[in-house]
Amino acid sequence: MNVGMWGKALRGIPRLDKTEWKKLDVIARWLIATRAAVLIMTFLSAAIAGILAVRDGHFNAADWIVMMIGLVMSHATNNLLNDLTDYRRGVDKDNYFRTQYGPQPLESGFMTTRELLVYAGITGGIALACGLYLVAVRGWLALILLAAGAFFVLFYTWPLKYIGMGELAVLLVWGPLMVGGGYFVTTGLWNWNVLLAGLPYALGVTTVIFGKHIDKYREDQTKGIHTVPVIIGEKAGRYTVMAMFALQYLSVIYLVAIRFFSPVMLVVLISLTLVPRVWAMYSRPKPETRPESYPADAWPLWFVAMAFEHNRRFGLWFLFGLIVETALHAFGVL
Repeated sequence: MNVGMWGKALRGIPRLDKTEWKKLDVIARWLIATRAAVLIMTFLSAAIAGILAVRDGHFNAADWIVMMIGLVMSHATNNLLNDLTDYRRGVDKDNYFRTQYGPQPLESGFMTTRELLVYAGITGGIALACGLYLVAVRGWLALILLAAGAFFVLFYTWPLKYIGMGELAVLLVWGPLMVGGGYFVTTGLWNWNVLLAGLPYALGVTTVIFGKHIDKYREDQTKGIHTVPVIIGEKAGRYTVMAMFALQYLSVIYLVAIRFFSPVMLVVLISLTLVPRVWAMYSRPKPETRPESYPADAWPLWFVAMAFEHNRRFGLWFLFGLIVETALHAFGVL
């Protein structure tokens, strides 16, 4: 087993050649092929739903675990199908953006189409099994949520990403679907305020995909992939992301103001210490070449790297605030 590589794959997307790939165990290969480092975003959305359920006194541990596994496996399946779709459409040829920041298993020759389909089939099968269990437990509304999730898994890459709907899909999935739907299948209760409570973190995830699409704005424009930045322009895309950063904090303040959250949740404002760097980066176009001070292993990721860093920091403080708030509820302080 390549436990060391497991850790690397969970922290980032390792760059390796075919010889190194052949030496890896199946878990390491799965982690790299599914881009496991970004699956943490899905886990955090599931965690937010679970902690809100605990806070409200309706937590079902078994259902939450099944839900969390199902969501993570769905995201992993989508990443595999994303690579397959782009490979078949010729998007990743000629050192396209995707192959620059990490191995694209098919384009790099690490896997055959059949092998990737096996990975996707097993991963997707686990996700589907989790979904069907929750449908059996929670009924028709869980079936609608499962169908919506399956739709986004299968059709995010094409056609949604190609027609400017990919960013909206991310916002809907990581907010209402994962947090609101995750809360429902964990508790059996539907709560509109929980959907709203999922918005701050969902906005963060959306900034990540927006940042990625701005980074590859020119490449997508050339290949006819009409992401939102391609449609509205690179500069407008950058300022849209800056607005979403602001909305993350404003939405938490609003939820505190309406007393859905306690003032404890204002701990997320600590993440504002990163905002000057975020603002400085997003106020200017991406450099044509890597600045000397910028890590070589991070290039050509630029806007997406900063968005990911901010989202991770914001998400962890958001989660910390929820845990503290839930503990204070349990001890009768709130």
